[in-house]
Amino acid sequence: MQLLKISWEAVQQAIHQLMSNKLRTTLSLLGISVGIFCIIAVFASVDSLEENVKGSLETLGKDVVYVSKVPWASMNRSQFWKYSRRPNPSYRDFKQLKDRLQGAQYTAYSIYLGNKTLKYRNQSMKDVAMVAVTDKYSDLFSLEYDKGRFYSYSEYHSGANMVVIGADVAETLFGALDPVGREIKYKGAKLKIIGVIKKKGNEIVSIMNYDDAILLSMPLAARVANLNTKFFFGGGNLMVKAKEGVSVDDMKDEITSVLRSVRHLRPREESNFSLNTMTLLTNMISGIFSAMNIAGFIIGGFAILVGMVSVANIMFVSVKERTNIIGIKKALGAKRWFILLEFLVESVVLSILGGLLGLLFVRIAVIFISKAFKYDIFLSFNNILWGIGISAIVGILAGFIPAFNASRLDPVEAMRR
Repeated sequence: MQLLKISWEAVQQAIHQLMSNKLRTTLSLLGISVGIFCIIAVFASVDSLEENVKGSLETLGKDVVYVSKVPWASMNRSQFWKYSRRPNPSYRDFKQLKDRLQGAQYTAYSIYLGNKTLKYRNQSMKDVAMVAVTDKYSDLFSLEYDKGRFYSYSEYHSGANMVVIGADVAETLFGALDPVGREIKYKGAKLKIIGVIKKKGNEIVSIMNYDDAILLSMPLAARVANLNTKFFFGGGNLMVKAKEGVSVDDMKDEITSVLRSVRHLRPREESNFSLNTMTLLTNMISGIFSAMNIAGFIIGGFAILVGMVSVANIMFVSVKERTNIIGIKKALGAKRWFILLEFLVESVVLSILGGLLGLLFVRIAVIFISKAFKYDIFLSFNNILWGIGISAIVGILAGFIPAFNASRLDPVEAMRR
């Protein structure tokens, strides 16, 4: 009960200090506000970015193994040139894996054919990413469709003149019209649209931007385009999704065994391919985000230090102004811890007020960025607790010496001042 009384009196004193010296106290607390803003703004940005990236990686599949000529891990220059001489994943590799893998649920292959210009009547769209894909590509990546669908078995294997387009392609070429069933022209060939992929928007991480893309079946692409791409990362993307109950490591072992056999590699010969998973990227990204959080804490720490000195200055002035009152209280029997706690709570309250102001700035910035740049950024409850907690710690550190000095005042000397 006595602690609550002391705390309430300290809160009243803090509010009185703020109201009686508005300009001085506000300017002093701005240091804490700016510091909290810097730290929590970085935390909120990093958390939002991490959530977006990891959410994007989740859609690409934790149980999907990506066969590539290069590993996704960092490499030095000599390794880069070594990996660049490796063969690209080929359609033959895909066929062999598809026929021989026992633990795979889906095996898919795609080839980027470059950016093309598509036409519908008097409308045209440049720089549309044309990609040839196999029959299980949509299932492996769980593509969602605003309208229409993916290829059926017969449509795919017959190489029917049918395509799937992205949301931006549909909007540019057709506007308010329903694209499904309409035909677009490419190099004189009429391609019937059977599906429109659901708009993905600004994903941080993705295999490709489907919004500006057109997907062709591999048999169709063999007729209307050149499959012999010359891009460094060309030659196709080969993906394998493990069956339920089959671990990624087991899937990797099976892929390695089959692919080494397909490429006729000797037992002691090094594999000329790399097997990558999203887990590798997730771990790398987590390390980067941790470093960013530390950097934000260091940057905001300097502003927090300035704010701490400012709050300490306020508390020294407060002790000096109330020296005679402290003497009276001690003469009436107030314990040292009573005086110490009173000023300490006052310091914490002032710091938390500064911290809340900083959190308000963060909230305003979050709303502005989300609306202006159409990027989903949020201020989590954990970050709010971090802001209040850091403010409270600053208040304790800034107010301890003034409060300690106040608690050690001699009551007679204090009343004479």
